[in-house]
Amino acid sequence: MKILIRATNWVGDAIMALPALQAVRSKFSEAEIGVVARPYVLDIYREQGIANEFIAYDSASEHQGFSGRERLATQLREKKYDVALLLQNAFDAAWLAWRAGIPERIGYARDGRSLLLTKAIPVPKAGEIPAHEKFYYLELLRRVGWVESIPNVDWIELKVSREKSERAEAFLTAAGARQGMTRIAVGAGASYGSAKCWPPERFAAVLNKLAEERDAETILFGTPGEAAVSDAIIAGVKKKPVNLTGKTSIADLPAMLSRCNLFIGNDSGAMHVAGAAGLPIVAIFGPTDPQGTMPVTPKCTVVQEKSYCSPCFLRRCPTDHRCMKAVTAEMVISAARIRLSAVSPT
Repeated sequence: MKILIRATNWVGDAIMALPALQAVRSKFSEAEIGVVARPYVLDIYREQGIANEFIAYDSASEHQGFSGRERLATQLREKKYDVALLLQNAFDAAWLAWRAGIPERIGYARDGRSLLLTKAIPVPKAGEIPAHEKFYYLELLRRVGWVESIPNVDWIELKVSREKSERAEAFLTAAGARQGMTRIAVGAGASYGSAKCWPPERFAAVLNKLAEERDAETILFGTPGEAAVSDAIIAGVKKKPVNLTGKTSIADLPAMLSRCNLFIGNDSGAMHVAGAAGLPIVAIFGPTDPQGTMPVTPKCTVVQEKSYCSPCFLRRCPTDHRCMKAVTAEMVISAARIRLSAVSPT
């Protein structure tokens, strides 16, 4: 049997969907499994033992527009998949599987795509399954009969090879990171939108205090578009950090983060990668709900002060960003101290 899995688009969602992909691999151990996803999601999945083939869906270039999607559908049609499992919710995922001529097409019945699915699975109603997003993908497998029950997943783990870990350490050292130091990884951006972002000056206050108490070294991670946030943090810290903003790819991120001792950051894809790479996490939440999207690791402390309007799930705050401003530097410092008390310097 040949199975095509349409993965999710966001890095955080891709991490939270990993138990579902592992369950498919376990049930169909002899099947030929392909994963189609955005290139950066494939970079997260390649070494996790979940598929035989990884197919990039590059909507920014090769697969842009209708003709590009048709080109991808033709490519998939030639591979003659028997089943398509759609973890992504969009109409486009069902259209692509239909145009690829895949006989069995499984996905949640949403986004007006039910007619394109051969098995349109009802979307779980509020309270039918636990709130966390990891259960949403596993429930799809349960409802289609691929798993008998939803497993209890306490930690979503990303495998990092020794070779990648050693290369990451060499890169960090070349960038100025010192060995034998307590390394604090910081993810101060959030691709979803500015509403998730804690003020840079408060990150700086936390990092100044931890540098004073632990002689901790800061390593800033982020996309090129988050450079302004990193620059604002750098302007407020007393001890120069290692600034890797815009200098690392998603493919490198798990190994880079695995060489650190603690992650402090917003609700973001980097937060989920850090948790899956084994780091203790101090996660700052505001407009989103940690019950649904906190990192799946027993080593996570959520810092949140809910306002009357939280969670709103908006990309940009239309008022005064009170949910994030209510989180003080002292609250994050306290959480970081507890997490750091259980770790040794790298």
